[in-house]
Amino acid sequence: MRMFVISDNNDTCVGMRLAGIEGVVVHEYEEVARELARLIEDKDIGIILMTRKLISISRDLVYDIKLNRQRPLIVEIPDRHGDSSIGDSITTYIQEAVGIKI
Repeated sequence: MRMFVISDNNDTCVGMRLAGIEGVVVHEYEEVARELARLIEDKDIGIILMTRKLISISRDLVYDIKLNRQRPLIVEIPDRHGDSSIGDSITTYIQEAVGIKI
């Protein structure tokens, strides 16, 4: 299984490439949707890393994949500006998925 990064900036993509992780840089909802559809069909991709900004503009697609598919795992990562509130989005995701407030 391989990892793949979908980023909204070159810095994140280059940093991941230095770690051996391939990726693409996209900016629009349609581009994100196209890449996610392509990666879902690739049986070698086990984990997709996505920057916080891209997840926020394509939340419906990401949640659909997370809730209805076993693979790939989509992991939200901070962008180069270092947003540290990812824990809040995990809490929100659990609240929406389970229907309880934690």
